[in-house]
Amino acid sequence: MANTETDADVLNSIDSASNNPIPVIYQSGYLTIKGYDPRFGIYKLGFPNLEVEEGFVKYLLPFYTSISAAKTPFEIGRFVQEVESGNYDAFFRRLQSFFADTPYEVIAGQKPERDTELHYQNVLFIVFKLVGLYTQVEYHTSNGRIDLVLQTNQYIYIMEFKLNGTAEEALRQIEEKGYALPFSGDNREVFKIGVNFSSETRNIERWLVG
Repeated sequence: MANTETDADVLNSIDSASNNPIPVIYQSGYLTIKGYDPRFGIYKLGFPNLEVEEGFVKYLLPFYTSISAAKTPFEIGRFVQEVESGNYDAFFRRLQSFFADTPYEVIAGQKPERDTELHYQNVLFIVFKLVGLYTQVEYHTSNGRIDLVLQTNQYIYIMEFKLNGTAEEALRQIEEKGYALPFSGDNREVFKIGVNFSSETRNIERWLVG
């Protein structure tokens, strides 16, 4: 959404029957025009600044987890503190509590397994997006697509996620694809973490650190 391209007709239209949220989000002020191509009449949208982006993502979190809007800054602060201190177990236990308290109706729809996977992705994206406002986040390398890399002054976290697989499989993928190689000359401690989600328990089943 932060790199959406659209035209004037879309920006000026608010139709209750439309499933496109961009006009409403734009007219509410969360998105602003970042560029314009006069040849094709295409506008490039983005968040006006970091504060607006942070506010928008914080606004989303209570809709996907049991965290109230009032507690969101506190919880994210705890997440960041745990990441910066190398306490990955506390970090994942906190994530588990998010999923454990989420009503089943929020997750499961007509396609329960697919909806569960999408819910995991949404929650993880929102949480790590907020954490990434205070730490460095990367997602890709030349050797493939790492699910998540978090970097702090002292630690580098390389994470791979599986659904209904095993934490061992996820960790093995990190090793086999050499996801840690770009950081081999770095003085910081590297944590390689494989994570498995269970659609049966609708939660993080296990994480394994290599």
